[in-house]
Amino acid sequence: MKNNFWNGLGGWFKKTAQNIGRWFKSLFVSMDDKEPKLRTLIKKDSFIAVLSSLTSILIGVLFGFVLLLILNPGHALGGLGAMLTTGLSNPVSFANVLYSSTPLIMTGLAVGFAFRTGLFDIGAPGQYLMGAFFALYGAIILSLPWWVCLLLAMLGGAIMGAIPGIFKALLNVNEVITCIMFNWIGLFVVNLSISNIPPMLQSYYGSVQADRTVKLITVNESALIPRWGLDTLFGSNYMNIGFILAVLIAVVIFILLNKTTFGYELKACGFNKNSAKYAGINEKKSIILSMIIAGALAGIGGGFYYLSGVSQYQIAKVLQGVGFNGIPVALLASSNPIGIIFSALFVSYITVGGNAMQPEFAKEVIDIIISVIIYLSAFSLLFRNIIKKKIAERIEKKELKYQLKTPTSVGDEGHGVLPSEQEKEG
Repeated sequence: MKNNFWNGLGGWFKKTAQNIGRWFKSLFVSMDDKEPKLRTLIKKDSFIAVLSSLTSILIGVLFGFVLLLILNPGHALGGLGAMLTTGLSNPVSFANVLYSSTPLIMTGLAVGFAFRTGLFDIGAPGQYLMGAFFALYGAIILSLPWWVCLLLAMLGGAIMGAIPGIFKALLNVNEVITCIMFNWIGLFVVNLSISNIPPMLQSYYGSVQADRTVKLITVNESALIPRWGLDTLFGSNYMNIGFILAVLIAVVIFILLNKTTFGYELKACGFNKNSAKYAGINEKKSIILSMIIAGALAGIGGGFYYLSGVSQYQIAKVLQGVGFNGIPVALLASSNPIGIIFSALFVSYITVGGNAMQPEFAKEVIDIIISVIIYLSAFSLLFRNIIKKKIAERIEKKELKYQLKTPTSVGDEGHGVLPSEQEKEG
């Protein structure tokens, strides 16, 4: 009995090892009339997109290290270490990474969604600000709960997105021009509105700070995004369910674009407006809806940020960087909604790490590093072609080398090279 058990166990291990070996072999060698798995993998756009993004990030980080060596050689290694490890060094820092990445995910989705439908939504900063204003107005003046305030944020961003969409669809005005103009229009409209609504300002409640909105916890605690114990878990007030909601929204956008007829129509219109029109798709409607959805996503990002209860809107004559940072986030992810989650986390991660590099290095150093990564992300297509070509050549060489070493035999069950016609006739 024991011998049968051990013999059976040994046979199972042997068979499993053979299957594993066969699988590894199939990565590089054609088997069962199928091309190598690795070659199949590198043909997938998603795999090449990930490699090209990682290449951009790696070159950017290396450039940053060289820059640190030039600025302060004695602290260069420590500065690089701080940049790469601070975000995971403790729960509070990690909470800050998640908190900062939440609006980046939304603005990245806004830009990425527009990209996928053939539009360039550079108006994300204005849409973000208008969404923030609508959310804060609902929270402070109307005393609405957080989820209604988020819906208002979505509405505010959608309105700002609809205007460039209407100009593009009906008047053929380039959306880049109108988006840039409405960024500044949105900024000054928000500043003017808040300045003329005293109950929204901190100074209305006795504070000397007249340039920022009141803290939500003092006027409407129900407007704060729930934390569900995450603040206790991470030991940080930054944490709430905003990040979870942003991830869920990214998944919904992925499904919308790739698994629905509506998403197909939007993308078809983006690829070729005339062909889409010929196929019976209302191209004007698609353009307007694309910009409305993109604006709504950016607006929700503004709601997430200011309904956290940590930040207050400060009146200033400058556009906030989080809107523009949605562009590199989308580029690094090749406008893939799921990839945008990770690229937003990365940008947030190195930003938090950059703050930890002070006082040895100025905060602007990390901005330069991010800028290099952004610049390189624009060459993602070039990186894709180079990587794909190099990997394909390497696999082809290995496969040819293996075929030359493997003897030709009949009945080898697909392990070797198929017999030639002469061998079959013999």
